[in-house]
Amino acid sequence: MKLCMFTPKELALERGWPGRLEGDRVIQLAAQTLQSFFSGGGEAREHAEYALADVDLRPPVLHPPSVRDFMAFEEHVANARRQRGAEVPKEWYEVPVFYFSNPAAIYGPEDTVPYPEETEELDYELECAGVIGADGAIAGFTVLNDWSARDLQRQEMRVGLGPAKGKDFATSLGPVLVTLDELDGSTGAMTARVNGEERSRGDLSAMHHKWAALVDHAARNTRLRPGDVIGSGTVGNGCILEHGDGRWLQRGDVVELEIEGIGIMRNTIA
Repeated sequence: MKLCMFTPKELALERGWPGRLEGDRVIQLAAQTLQSFFSGGGEAREHAEYALADVDLRPPVLHPPSVRDFMAFEEHVANARRQRGAEVPKEWYEVPVFYFSNPAAIYGPEDTVPYPEETEELDYELECAGVIGADGAIAGFTVLNDWSARDLQRQEMRVGLGPAKGKDFATSLGPVLVTLDELDGSTGAMTARVNGEERSRGDLSAMHHKWAALVDHAARNTRLRPGDVIGSGTVGNGCILEHGDGRWLQRGDVVELEIEGIGIMRNTIA
């Protein structure tokens, strides 16, 4: 099942309503959000139907309780550390690690993403995200773009803490949330394009740390809540940093991230 948050174009609602996609239609669900839909057992009355062409899709979760972004792809970690003359630390294989991102800076499909101040090295990151439903389990998957200001990130992480301001200006989620009956997150081609040019390609099957391990680690000594976002981390060669060619994102660029079985999330840089 493909779920979404949507707004009729003429209403331009910030959060929107939950809906179920069926072909070229969106069927409104009787719930406030997808979080409440899952908390209610994944069932709700169906309301009005809208043509997909007459609505705008919003982030599947606009105000997540938390955003945990992992580093589950070995190739990405190896490529990034190689540029600093380092190897993958043995601890990376022992435990999946994550950082907390900013739940107050979520953008959706077709949203314009602000170019952050004081950076000249804006990067995309091609990722998948699981969204927690009821009982602390992943309810579905969506596309995640962990936008990164690499020069800011590099500066602050020399101190040994972070990332923080290099990341917390924007995270994109969308376009839809695909439930486990259609997508289990174990495989799916991943592609990134900038202004129509393919820049990255990978597959979910390359995850070293699998989704169950990410959820288990995230829930250790705490409680996961409906709407919590669990990011996979960047697929190998899934960002400009790994390419090492200095072709950083510029104002006006259109970035498309696509995952097979989910769809395309498109954003323009302001």
